[in-house]
Amino acid sequence: MKNIKIGLVLSITIISLVSCKQQQARMPISQSSGTFMNESVERNKKLIKGEEGQIDAIIKSNPKIQYIASKKGYWYHYDVKNEKDTMNPKKGDVAYFDYEIKDLKGNVIYSQLELKPQTYVVDKQNIMMGLRDGIKLMRKNETVTFLFPSHMAFGYHGDNRRIGTNEPLMCTVTLNDFKPEIK
Repeated sequence: MKNIKIGLVLSITIISLVSCKQQQARMPISQSSGTFMNESVERNKKLIKGEEGQIDAIIKSNPKIQYIASKKGYWYHYDVKNEKDTMNPKKGDVAYFDYEIKDLKGNVIYSQLELKPQTYVVDKQNIMMGLRDGIKLMRKNETVTFLFPSHMAFGYHGDNRRIGTNEPLMCTVTLNDFKPEIK
């Protein structure tokens, strides 16, 4: 009986030592070459270049209008400029604005009437990326027309209704008023 206990303890000890040895990490079955990502980057570069070409054509076709290139990758011009006020909306302010969305050919996608007056808490609500930045450039009672490449508009996804995949947009925005953040 004593020999059986010693044999059992010895067997368990040996099994424990053998099974606890450091195992080699397995190599992955397949290795990614990065080809998909590289192709995706190239597709996006071509898409952006094409959209910027369309926007550039609009700018060149209207030499009397002075377009301004933003640091974020869109263009805009003032339809109505407010020279007397100096304040712009900042994060947390409540902006009241109207806008209209067109395609780059000037066809109305959403009219100002359809979109109704908007109330937007600056940088604290989710709206189109270009508008999020553009509104912060405006002053009260200004009207600005923005030319947004698709990545600053609704991107690859569109809006699931009238704005398609990768569609650059023209948005005319009137900032009616803005109020400071209520703390």
